[in-house]
Amino acid sequence: MSRPPVNYGDYLQLDKILDAQLPESDKENLEAHDEMLFIIIHQAYEVWFKQILHELDSCLKLMSGDTVKDNSPDLQTIVHRTSRVGTILKVLVQQIDILETMTPMDFLDFRDLLRPASGFQSWQFKIIEAKLGLKFEQRHGQNYYVSQLRPAQVEMIKKIETEPSLIQLLNVWLERMPFFENEELWKNYTKLFDNKSNIHDFWNDYKHVYAEGLVEGEKQQVDVFEQLFFSDKHEDPDKQLSPKAMRSALFIMLYRGYPLLQYPYQLLNNLLEIDEQMATWRFRHINMVHRIIGMRVGTGGSTGKDYLMGALNKHYIYKEIAMFTSFLIERRRLPKLSKELESKLGFVS
Repeated sequence: MSRPPVNYGDYLQLDKILDAQLPESDKENLEAHDEMLFIIIHQAYEVWFKQILHELDSCLKLMSGDTVKDNSPDLQTIVHRTSRVGTILKVLVQQIDILETMTPMDFLDFRDLLRPASGFQSWQFKIIEAKLGLKFEQRHGQNYYVSQLRPAQVEMIKKIETEPSLIQLLNVWLERMPFFENEELWKNYTKLFDNKSNIHDFWNDYKHVYAEGLVEGEKQQVDVFEQLFFSDKHEDPDKQLSPKAMRSALFIMLYRGYPLLQYPYQLLNNLLEIDEQMATWRFRHINMVHRIIGMRVGTGGSTGKDYLMGALNKHYIYKEIAMFTSFLIERRRLPKLSKELESKLGFVS
C-alpha cells in the first residue's frame, strides 16, 4: 500500500508553530517590537527542553536495566545521547547572545505586561533538573520553586522527584563494577607498599602514592580521600555517590586509556559537561538579567539576580565527579595493573 505524500509544512505543523506567537503588546495596541523576539527565544528553549527530556528518558530506561555492560551497545547509546544533551545545552547558552540584542528600554516596552509570567514557571526545566539528579533538599529557594506552577505541574514534578534519577542509576551502575571483587584479576599484582589496612592492595598503594605527591598545605587531603572513598559515615547530606561507586569512578578516570573503560569515562565526562553547560547558562542568565533589569525583581516575583546567583552556586548536580580531580596522580606514577586485569580491560580473552 502506497503512502500519501508528506508535505513539509504539514509534517512540521508549521501552521500551529508560526501562529503560536501572540504578543501581549498587540492585545493592548502598544508598540513593543522586541516582544516577538522574546517569545520566539523562550519557545525555542522549551522545544529544546522537550528534546533533552526525550534523550534523558531513553538514558534512564537503559540505565535501569539489570546490567549495562561497559562495552555494550546500550552504554554506547547512553554516551551518545548524553553527549547530545550537552551539545543542546551549548546551543541554549548561545541563544542568550540573541536575547542580549534586546536593550533594557526594549524590554521595558512590554515587561510589565508579562506579570506574573516568568521563566521560573518552566516546569520542563525543573523536570530536567530532577531527572539529572537535583534533589529537593539541594534546591535554592525551596518554598518558591513550585509556588508559581499550576497544581498539575507541581504534581508531575513531585512524582518525578520520587523516581530514580540519572545520578542514582549511575551510582548503582558504578557499584556493579566487578574488577575488585574478582581475585583472579589481581593474583599477579605487585604491591608497592605493605598493607596493614582492610582496603584492597591497589587502593592501599594508590593512597600512599597520592599522599607522597601532596605538598605542604595539602596533607589533610589524605583524610578527605579516606572519608570520601572508604567511609560509609559521611555526613554530607548532598552526597549521592557511595564510596564504592566513587572508587569505581576514580578507577575509570585513572585508567581510561584501556578500551573497556573508554565509554564509562566518556559518560562521566558527558555528565560533567552537562553540569558545566547548565551552570554556564545560569551565569549568562545572571549577567543578562543584571544588564537588562538591574536590581529589580523578576516578573515572577523572585529576587532576580540574587536568586539566580544562589541557584548557580547550589545547583551543581555532578559535583562529586568534578571532585575527583583533587585525587588524581600523574600517569607515570599509577600502580601497574596485573596482566590478567590489563587483558580484561583490553577486550582480550
